[in-house]
Amino acid sequence: MKDNFFDFLREIPFFEELSDDDIHSISKYCTDSIFPPGYILFYEEDPADMFYIIMKGEVEVWKAYNTEDADMLAVHGNGKLFGEMALIDNLPRSATVKTKTETQLLQIGERDFQNMIRENSSVAFSIVRSLSSMVRKSNETFLEDLKERNVELEKANNELKTAHEELIKKERLSNLGKFSSMILHDLRNPISTVKAYTDMLLMDSSITDKTKKYISNIKFETERINSLAGELLDYSRGDIRLEMKIIDLNSFLSDLEASVRRRFSAGNISIIFNTNFNDHVVFDSERMMRVMMNLAENARKALGGKGTFTVWTDKIDHSLMFTIEDDGEGMSKDIQKHIFEPFYSSSRGGGTGLGMVIVKNIVEAHEGDLEIISSPGKGTKIKISLPLR
Repeated sequence: MKDNFFDFLREIPFFEELSDDDIHSISKYCTDSIFPPGYILFYEEDPADMFYIIMKGEVEVWKAYNTEDADMLAVHGNGKLFGEMALIDNLPRSATVKTKTETQLLQIGERDFQNMIRENSSVAFSIVRSLSSMVRKSNETFLEDLKERNVELEKANNELKTAHEELIKKERLSNLGKFSSMILHDLRNPISTVKAYTDMLLMDSSITDKTKKYISNIKFETERINSLAGELLDYSRGDIRLEMKIIDLNSFLSDLEASVRRRFSAGNISIIFNTNFNDHVVFDSERMMRVMMNLAENARKALGGKGTFTVWTDKIDHSLMFTIEDDGEGMSKDIQKHIFEPFYSSSRGGGTGLGMVIVKNIVEAHEGDLEIISSPGKGTKIKISLPLR
């Protein structure tokens, strides 16, 4: 067999820079053995007594073998050397090695290994260079692994921080919701009383037109306060309770146009309503009126007192499409990312920061879709699609 060791050793990259004489000097120290699968060649902490070269088969390298923390570090195949480190530093084995398949190994005993190094400086230098390369690769792998773990740790820390902030935010909003719900229920009672009195006053034929105008303004602003209270109440409850009814769309749009014109009366804004579809539909008219007025209010602020506000309706396939458009200041991509966040407002005109949240919630409660098209200086177009029932 020893005649065959030279040919095998000559092909191993570890010895590629050695001369044929050096290879012959190594082969004379080698013996070979065949081991069955699962055979333990040595255990971690065993004393070092042998250097190995794999001729055929595979071996597994394990840390903490046969424990709960067992970790397989590597699988070595043909031509791989192992076991030399412990022979050089004269320390116990740093890992457990067992055969994965039937494996044929070349072996050099501890004493022969020491003699081989003393007798042949080229072999010693090759082994030192191999060990240096192995240490370098080990360091690079360790640093790369450490870098990867640091990235993962930073990511996990950021996720934990975000989750913690979200938890605190939800807890605060929950407490705010409970507190707001109690206040808003009490607040709506006097609002309803004021509205009832304005309705009664408007039926009085003895009052002047000027007084009627003032009372109408009071009624309008009272309805706005009631709408805001309802908006906050919906948000505090966390859900939208729809009251679906058959709606005359033409009547709904007439009421909407009247409310919009009253709200926009202070500015120089052109208001256009295009009705391409005005059949009877089914939705919650009070909630949808709130959606439209919220969007109209956003448009009023974006227009800054001048421009054009347009609303039109269409039937597209089996859906009712509302399109609300203004040629105001528009929104940047960054603002659009945040407009559905509670209490977020980019308007200089102020607001609760819940308008678009409520719009989205109401549309989704109707199983509809919402699309926003906007860019700075080019205005905003919002499309609302509701299924026709």
